[in-house]
Amino acid sequence: MKGRGFISSVITGLVPVIPFRHAQPCAPKRDGRDIGERSDAVLRTAMPGHDKWSDTSRRAHFLIAATVAIVAVAGVGSAAWVHALGPPPLGRDLDTSHVVQDRDGRLLRAYAAGPGVWRLQAAVEDVDPRFLSLLIGYEDKRFYDHLGVDPLAMGRAAFQLVSQARIVSGASTLSMQVARLLEPRRERSLGTKLRQIARALALEFHLSKAEILSLYLTLAPYGGNLEGVRAASLAYFGKEPRRLSLGEAALLVALPQSPEARRPDRSADRARRARDRVLDRAVAHGLIPADEIARAKAEAVPSARRPMPLLAPHAADQVIAAAPSRRLHTLTIEAPLQAALEDLARDRAQALGPDLSVAIIAVDNATGEVRARIASADYFDVRRAGQVDMTAALRSPGSALKPFIYGLGFEDGLIHPETLIDDRPVRYGSYRPENFDQTFQGTVTVRKALQLSLNVPAIAVLGKVGVDRLGARLTQAGAALVLPKGEAPGLAMGLGGVGITLSDLTMLYAGLARLGAAVPLIEREGGTSPDPHRLMDRVAAWYIGHALLGAPPPDNAPQGRIAFKTGTSYGYRDAWAVGFDGRMTVGVWVGRPDGTPVPGLLGRTSAAPILFDAFARMGQAPSALPRAPQGAVLATTARLPPPLQRFSAAGRPGEVTEPPRIMFPPDGARLELAGGAAGAPVALKIAGGRAPLTVMVNGLPLPAANGRRTLFFRPDGPGFVRLTVMDARGAADSVTVRLQ
Repeated sequence: MKGRGFISSVITGLVPVIPFRHAQPCAPKRDGRDIGERSDAVLRTAMPGHDKWSDTSRRAHFLIAATVAIVAVAGVGSAAWVHALGPPPLGRDLDTSHVVQDRDGRLLRAYAAGPGVWRLQAAVEDVDPRFLSLLIGYEDKRFYDHLGVDPLAMGRAAFQLVSQARIVSGASTLSMQVARLLEPRRERSLGTKLRQIARALALEFHLSKAEILSLYLTLAPYGGNLEGVRAASLAYFGKEPRRLSLGEAALLVALPQSPEARRPDRSADRARRARDRVLDRAVAHGLIPADEIARAKAEAVPSARRPMPLLAPHAADQVIAAAPSRRLHTLTIEAPLQAALEDLARDRAQALGPDLSVAIIAVDNATGEVRARIASADYFDVRRAGQVDMTAALRSPGSALKPFIYGLGFEDGLIHPETLIDDRPVRYGSYRPENFDQTFQGTVTVRKALQLSLNVPAIAVLGKVGVDRLGARLTQAGAALVLPKGEAPGLAMGLGGVGITLSDLTMLYAGLARLGAAVPLIEREGGTSPDPHRLMDRVAAWYIGHALLGAPPPDNAPQGRIAFKTGTSYGYRDAWAVGFDGRMTVGVWVGRPDGTPVPGLLGRTSAAPILFDAFARMGQAPSALPRAPQGAVLATTARLPPPLQRFSAAGRPGEVTEPPRIMFPPDGARLELAGGAAGAPVALKIAGGRAPLTVMVNGLPLPAANGRRTLFFRPDGPGFVRLTVMDARGAADSVTVRLQ
């Protein structure tokens, strides 16, 4: 009755403004009556029964006009109310999680959005089709037919409410649920429901069905701080939603209806019962065969949440910091390889010691794209300084730069892999290079000198190539070399007297694999690859790769699989191993992030085994190196041109030449005179120096050596003798021996 009274009052209020055809207040009057009254009188006289017809017609017109007026007023009022709500939220500015994914769309790392909520954006194409089928069949089976509101569902829900005096089924469509998720409100009232209806209609007007469904997949609650199907699938099953089983899909359909009560990590039984109801309805609607439903019900329900993926954390942090406004970042990294090498680095670091860390970087030779980058052994290990990026830290490379010294020697035509070179004690002013084991191999081929990482031959070639030229070439190729403060480039640079990062060193070795063309490393998908930089001649690069292929591998590792080189820095602070095959280049660093020496830390025993294990974990056999390019000379030492058969440090004016060195007798030696007689001849052996040589005994010159390197002198008798040799450049060497 209240409603009828309200309607009556509205109609009464509308009557004065309704323009009826029979009411003309401005009509002229004659004889005290208006024209209308006179016309009615005429009609009553001429047409019996006209009074009854006139009343009925008048009432009909009145009701129609009133109804139209009510609808118009309701429409205007609804429009005003909707306008007062403001523009509808369309989900285009959602605060979703920052996501870093690999080259194939696999999640590497995500960052919580807002107040610690995992809200990973998901689209229709990101989920299993069976999940969508179950969702629509369970929540809104006429989703693709209605315009945001399902009249049949609303009528059914109203009838059930009236007939059973309780809510039996809901009438919210997926569009209405999205509207509620976009504008969450705690109160449950008729006004709130009307607001959802208005917003659902607006969503349907502005967005496609796929876009509305994608919003639901992103915002649906799944318990705790999980929102969206992707976050829930990763947290409960450890997989992407496109790979769900039938039972997993049904569980994720059931959870948003009561996310806290059905959380499988807190109430697995409730979650199972809710999942089974979804499956039962799927059978009733004929969506899934009964035998598949039975298998799905037999699946176990997860009882705990899994941690979110945390791969390549350093790379993810850096790309987020570089572009914080972007929500999705794609790297060139391959998630499976990244995970395998992270496990390798963590295991090896734990075996090496509690303070050591491991860094690994894997690069695609063809493109320069980074396929894996492990910047520390454990991102959360404070003792190992896990959050320090050791792929970008400046460290001494030890012997790892030697291949580039020989490469420039090959390029200049000074040496060939089969050229003979001396590995003997030598001094460059105050600098005396020694091999790591403090022994000398004598005369070896350049190939052998590189494979065994001999120091003296490398320094001899560097003296001919030039330190400045080596530094300039590596810098032009894209590597940033840093000398110690106050130091000038010197021969020690060839043995690690310079700083370089693991990323740059790996980039240089990838240039060797590309036959001398170095490209900057790329880590962001879609980035343009810059033009390659010339590292060295193609033939020279091939010589190096072919020689390093024969380097002695670590214990229990196969030989001839990869071309590699190790390095150990001064004071056992850094151990390196960098290697390549025809497809990939991998660099490994081992050491303490704070630079503290680690006794016994060697590239060969600490880093090289990790390098070979990294190639083994790539899931495919090493690829062959490129074939010999045109111009490569394949010959033994004897068949080389005479200038290439043996390397000589003496040479062109202005080039560094080995200073003279008295090889025998050694300084401080005691020599027995032949037969104990005074005046017996004593041998004197000389190495290095530029002819002509001057030899003095106790300050007195001996006769000219005439190019000879072995001389004899007759001492005056027992006692101390000082022997001195000086070459044409003024370089000298002296020893003092005791004759007895």
